[in-house]
Amino acid sequence: MHRWSELFIPTLREAPADAGAASEKLLVRAGYIRQITAGTYAYLLLGQRSLNKITALIERQMDKIGQQLCLPIHCPQEKEEERRSFSNADQAFELRAGSQGNFQHGLIAEEQMMEIARKELRSYKQLPQIWYQIDTTFQDEPKARTGLLTSRQFRIVSSCSFDIDSTALEISYQKHSAAYRKILDTCGLTYVVAESASPDSGSQSHQFMVRTTAGNEKLVACNSCSYTANIKSATSRIPPRDDLPAEGNGRPIHVYTPGLKTIEEVAEYLGIPAKNHIKTLAYTADLLDSKTAQPTPRPVIALLQGDHPLNEAKLSATIGGAPFRPMQAGQIDEVFGGSAGFLGPVGLNNVATLKGESFSPGVIVFADEALRGHENLIAGANRPDYHLKNVTPGRDFQPTAYIDLRAVAAGEKCPICDGVLSIDAAVELAHMTKLDERRSNTGILRVLGPDGKELSPALGNYRLAVERMLALAVEQNNDQNGFWLPAAIAPFQVIVTPINSVDKSLVSTALDLASRLADTGVDVLVDDRDERAGVKFKDADLIGIPYRINVGKKVTEGTIEVVPRSTLAKHDVSIAAIAEYMQQLLRP
Repeated sequence: MHRWSELFIPTLREAPADAGAASEKLLVRAGYIRQITAGTYAYLLLGQRSLNKITALIERQMDKIGQQLCLPIHCPQEKEEERRSFSNADQAFELRAGSQGNFQHGLIAEEQMMEIARKELRSYKQLPQIWYQIDTTFQDEPKARTGLLTSRQFRIVSSCSFDIDSTALEISYQKHSAAYRKILDTCGLTYVVAESASPDSGSQSHQFMVRTTAGNEKLVACNSCSYTANIKSATSRIPPRDDLPAEGNGRPIHVYTPGLKTIEEVAEYLGIPAKNHIKTLAYTADLLDSKTAQPTPRPVIALLQGDHPLNEAKLSATIGGAPFRPMQAGQIDEVFGGSAGFLGPVGLNNVATLKGESFSPGVIVFADEALRGHENLIAGANRPDYHLKNVTPGRDFQPTAYIDLRAVAAGEKCPICDGVLSIDAAVELAHMTKLDERRSNTGILRVLGPDGKELSPALGNYRLAVERMLALAVEQNNDQNGFWLPAAIAPFQVIVTPINSVDKSLVSTALDLASRLADTGVDVLVDDRDERAGVKFKDADLIGIPYRINVGKKVTEGTIEVVPRSTLAKHDVSIAAIAEYMQQLLRP
């Protein structure tokens, strides 16, 4: 039992003007958090109690499937660089430690687990292994404007699974999925599990996402079936379209398009819809050279239907997550022999081929699946002021590969059924990934298999954001007066409020009642402040405690009021039966 008068709970009637998301405004007003700098928060008593309960909940579930580790937050610079070769992750900052050398903040806990596994795991008999850590980390979040949803410093659950093969990996994957579902269900969250890996990435990945207007992700969902996906990997059925009739002998012919560089300008000038054009996007990507294992700039061309936008995440997945950027003028001239605005695939020399997981030397040309099988399209002629008609993929140019490159749009058809897709803002809570063979077979970790030969274990990475669970519980459960949390993660489960602080008998009854509840395991706060009843009720409604017990005039009849915060409905309960009544309400 705790007394409000002895605690620091600085409630506010108005939220700071710079607060963004509803959860940020309410958590500040309720005295859970205070901003220290942009995107960085201090957790006060109520916030810390809630986060401690969420952390304990996570530990209970994760301990059922794995083992908790504690990893260093900083590591020697050479070790961090070694891990970066596997993950391509950027360090947050560097520390100088005098005679001890330079240290870097280790962002990727999974890579520290990988280093331990590489040194300690020798045989398939030591598998499977699931290791996890709960730690505070930091990242330079450029859009830290929505409170705990996009904070720069936050707690993260990082987990790794090591299995002998893909079948065993699936078991570890499902264990994490079940644990995450139990955690989020206990937190009272409404969520969806969405596909997040591009079909071309070679890996399987899912995100646990929550719809909210404050979200920085986009969730695609079908209105008729269970299909859900992050927009970065979502697909849809492309509406059928008619091809243009061939002109002349059917071979590509030049058409004069003076100064017209955009698809829209050329489409209007020629009177041909954008869907019958080829959009040519030129990039330079830093791909690992198979011989030197060093990043090497390679030209990468993306071809799409003229009215389709590029999904950069899909392109990134196709090239193994390598960084890429728009091609500069000098390289454009070298690759295309022409200027930007009139680029096209016809006449490209030395087009690379795809051999297994690697590309041969040359220009990598990806054509979106929407172009496959169509003919007589319009494309740039690689010549200033000219475009080409009658361009047919597969005949006039051969891409390195056909892949899904386009971004889906709301209203398009579901790829599974006849339903229609919608797109909503969402926040990611958890991410699970089965690492593809390109990542698993890097040689970083090898163990002896049952046949005495070395093999690369199947790997899985899993992450869960702690503070976001608190923020999203507030986002989903609030009204104009405040918010309410599930009893499992609320800072207190019950607040006992004596209506009249001057009436010593009411205060005494409230304290006795709270003590009895605490003895049964209920987490109780007594509002013993010398304040008017209206002030106490407003604060109780604000701070997220799921149940309020009003101790008022009815105590002379042996009765008190129990008020669920979610409904604010009043229920008269016998004082003698209150302990049993609350146990039933709080039972999971």
